[in-house]
Amino acid sequence: MENWTEAMGEALELAARASAVGDVPVGAVVVDASGAVIGRGWNRREVEHDPTAHAEVLALREAAAAAASWRLDGCTLVVTLEPCVMCAGAALAARIPRIVLGAWDEKAGATGSQWDVVRDARIGAKVEVISGVRAAESASLLTAFFEARR
Repeated sequence: MENWTEAMGEALELAARASAVGDVPVGAVVVDASGAVIGRGWNRREVEHDPTAHAEVLALREAAAAAASWRLDGCTLVVTLEPCVMCAGAALAARIPRIVLGAWDEKAGATGSQWDVVRDARIGAKVEVISGVRAAESASLLTAFFEARR
């Protein structure tokens, strides 16, 4: 799959769910090699009182359950905001070979902006990062969310 706009559209819909429950609007999907979405997640830290309930982690958990394997090599993680260090680490642990992101996270991003955990030579992973897919929509959701809280 080379055009990630449809998968990012689903991630954006999931991000809106996070915003609706008072969490930072981040959504994520895991797409298998055939192009099917096998995992979905949106930030649920506030609802679940769980610091690890990030969209990416929840999507990876659902995808691993669907695949009946913790190894998700051949899958792609599509997320509205650049993953943080924890989520980048989770993607590495799941053997995700590709991450598609909407907006960059200039404060806490770990796939190329602040850090580049997924392509760090010391780890030995070579994750492909595709950025800017529906970036304006992703950034707009985040801006609206934080402006409403100021």
